[in-house]
Amino acid sequence: MTSQALIRLAADLAADKKAIDIVAIDLTGLIDYTDYFLICTGRSDRQVKAIHDGIREGVKLETGLLPLRTEGEREKRWVLLDYGDCIVHVMVPEMRQFYALEELWSDGPRLKLEFSPQPTAVEAGD
Repeated sequence: MTSQALIRLAADLAADKKAIDIVAIDLTGLIDYTDYFLICTGRSDRQVKAIHDGIREGVKLETGLLPLRTEGEREKRWVLLDYGDCIVHVMVPEMRQFYALEELWSDGPRLKLEFSPQPTAVEAGD
């Protein structure tokens, strides 16, 4: 699986867990330790954990890959999953605003991400 396909898979998995403001940044040629950042927000520490768990399990199921390392699982305010060529950042709004990774890496082009529409509560039978 290419690193771009992996970052798109992680973005889809984040969207499945209702992550907001999902951004994928292409860092190829800008830095030497990774090709892509995925940055997304969970509305609470509980949702950050759910997004993290969904990405970790979904990537493992689809590709057999596990992160090389994970940071922030205990605090659940900013969880980082390092897949080598792809690094996923899942943050609560305050952390995302404070660290402003999109501004820090503004030289990197954004990938266009498209997600399947989520069913509404009525469509889902609730």
